Amino acid sequence: MGVKGFVEGGIASIIAGCSTHPLDLIKVRMQLQGEPTTTATNLRPALAFHPSSGTHTISLPTSAPAPPRVGPVGVGVRIIQQEGVAALFSGVSATVLRQTLYSTTRMGLYDILKRKWADPNTGSLPLGRKIAAGLVAGGIGAAVGNPADVAMVRMQADGRLPISQRRNYKSVLDAIQRMCKDEGIVSLWRGSSLTVNRAMLVTASQLASYDQIKESILDRGVMKDGLGTHVTASFAAGFVAAVVSNPVDVIKTRVMNMKVGNGETAPYNGALDCALKTVRSEGPMALYKGFIPTISRQGPFTVVLFVTLEQVRKILKDF
Repeated sequence: MGVKGFVEGGIASIIAGCSTHPLDLIKVRMQLQGEPTTTATNLRPALAFHPSSGTHTISLPTSAPAPPRVGPVGVGVRIIQQEGVAALFSGVSATVLRQTLYSTTRMGLYDILKRKWADPNTGSLPLGRKIAAGLVAGGIGAAVGNPADVAMVRMQADGRLPISQRRNYKSVLDAIQRMCKDEGIVSLWRGSSLTVNRAMLVTASQLASYDQIKESILDRGVMKDGLGTHVTASFAAGFVAAVVSNPVDVIKTRVMNMKVGNGETAPYNGALDCALKTVRSEGPMALYKGFIPTISRQGPFTVVLFVTLEQVRKILKDF
């Protein structure tokens, strides 16, 4: 029974992740709006000697002006115009690996914990225990899937960089191999504390709220156990998860995407430093950058996830 929960959750997660990948890519691009695209390498002062006067001058670098901020539709149109339609699926191989590692783990563990912690007489699980199960399952799943998460963020963000600064990863495996070679194996867990925190929040809010809302609908006789109930409960769960997780998601995206060469100073010293710098330079609402595509993605993702999960459970119920 335990293994079946992993299989069911994995299949549903991969289908949901791939079908909503373009929305996730747009979300990542929007979360990076406002960040400079120049790296530390091009921010070094230039020293010039003038023989006629015998003097030296120092020219301080200037960052290219940030492009005007646009909404999710504008970001999507710009990606298609500048990079082609296929760019909407940049990093999809990392999405598949991430869902295979992260979501399969969290969905399977949540299912196991939910069964173990349920009341032995009634089989019901209080909301508090559902949230606790989600926190534990999400944290463990995120730790397992963090390398794929870092690769996915970088592959999705690559197109916004100048051509000379792009990483041009060929696939998620190429990304992981090059990160290990160029930045060390530790780079695969860059931002892992944020990934774990976000995953705990998302899993607890998403899975626990879905179960709770679905149970409430059925107990009150509002709808029968069918597609309508599954869509309603899953969309509500997606909204809750988006509101709870967006601030952590913005910081996670920026920390994972930062480019640090040998001997260069990192733009952020960690999650807290990134949060403070982001709020200081762009205001507190910057933590909700990309919220529209987040909910636009989280809603459909959660709907596809749970509707697919319910169907997969029916198919595999005799196994």
